[in-house]
Amino acid sequence: MTTPARILLADDHALVRHGVRLILDAEPDLTVVAEASDGAEAIAQARRNDIDLAILDIAMPRRTGLQAARELARLRPGVRTLMLTMYDNEQYFFEALKSGASGYVLKSVADRDLVEACRAALRDEPFIYPGAETTLIRTYLDRARTGGQLPARPITEREEEILKLVAEGHTSK
Repeated sequence: MTTPARILLADDHALVRHGVRLILDAEPDLTVVAEASDGAEAIAQARRNDIDLAILDIAMPRRTGLQAARELARLRPGVRTLMLTMYDNEQYFFEALKSGASGYVLKSVADRDLVEACRAALRDEPFIYPGAETTLIRTYLDRARTGGQLPARPITEREEEILKLVAEGHTSK
């Protein structure tokens, strides 16, 4: 019998963490060994715990999931990362891949796709949620037809900073 893969789960909503943990801990080959409520805490947990996979929400306080994924890639290159998000957005998807994430899973279908995404990431295979392929191919073909290119950085550093502040509950003021 093999040892279950050790998972760090980071999301700023305790209810989401609890639900995801129930899904993952029900699988014999997966176990959540650490939780974090923001990106900075996720980095600290990754330093303290021996993990194989980090599941990060994109929009979290203190450090976003994208920032945490980049830091994890530098800190623990062997650890795989999945982004768990409510954002069905190609810009976040491409930024997640650039940050080193192995996959992108929507919270709306996490009960259906998350276990498969975890196993794919642990095999060092990419995972994108069903339906994304159609959107990405359509976008690619539209851009190819019009001569457009993907931006070098889908979201700016300032946009990422604003995303972080919104996740922390700040208003536009």
